[in-house]
Amino acid sequence: MPTSSLPALPIRRLTLRDLTACADLSEDRGWPREEHKWGLLLTAGTAYGIDDPGGGLVTACVVTEYGPRDRPELGAVGMVLVARRHARQGVGRRLMRHVVTTLGTTPLTLHATPNGRPLYEELGFEVTGRAEMLRGRFTPGGPVPEVTTRAATAEDLTAILRLDAEVFGVDRTHLITRLPAFADQIRVAEENGRLIGYAAAWPNMDTHVIGPLIARDTETAAALITSLAARTDRPLRTDIDVRHEALLTWVRARGLASVAFNAVMTHGIPDLPGDWTRRFAPLTVAAG
Repeated sequence: MPTSSLPALPIRRLTLRDLTACADLSEDRGWPREEHKWGLLLTAGTAYGIDDPGGGLVTACVVTEYGPRDRPELGAVGMVLVARRHARQGVGRRLMRHVVTTLGTTPLTLHATPNGRPLYEELGFEVTGRAEMLRGRFTPGGPVPEVTTRAATAEDLTAILRLDAEVFGVDRTHLITRLPAFADQIRVAEENGRLIGYAAAWPNMDTHVIGPLIARDTETAAALITSLAARTDRPLRTDIDVRHEALLTWVRARGLASVAFNAVMTHGIPDLPGDWTRRFAPLTVAAG
């Protein structure tokens, strides 16, 4: 397709019917297909893309909005991809401008790779934090965290949603209520019958991704990770806010190695809402 034709191609909303095309686009850029994650994002969020007349997608991205449906308080942008054959032709910039314009005054956030960061800065996003991606086989060792954890039950959902909204700073019921079907494990930490943390482990290719990870403190976060790791034979992966230095030191000592750093960026707000001291890892960087 001639480069001159790209600006004329319409941007449209993507649906679950586009899951295979989205996974193909990921694979085209050297990313894992991540069909399980794409399925969640396409149903919980709003996806945008441009069709390639020759088949497949030219570009795609997903925005997951939080807060009241009629006036969202935060939008998380993720999975911004451009097909290799159309790279460096302004397609990603055009799609992101469409997203920013469409969301209007809604504050936005995203996790940016070093390659993507210049584009987002051009569009008005600012770096407000960093997250470290880690991956590896968990090796138990050292003192066992003295925090009680157990498998979550349906009766815990109300308390999980309450804690999540308090820590995340914005209601994301429509995403968290999908966790029981999306994750292989959800575990909670308790103290005197009160919920002080929760975490999930969900399948992503050959790994289990730990996220969200919300906990009262580092010891609680470590206890949740330990309990999740004990119930899987897959390598673990997670993305931890770099301000949680103690937890990062702890997970590295237990076999997880640094893979990459991503910049946490915001648009329209000086920082993310909520309590970062209890927000250790996102469900996925694509959804905040």
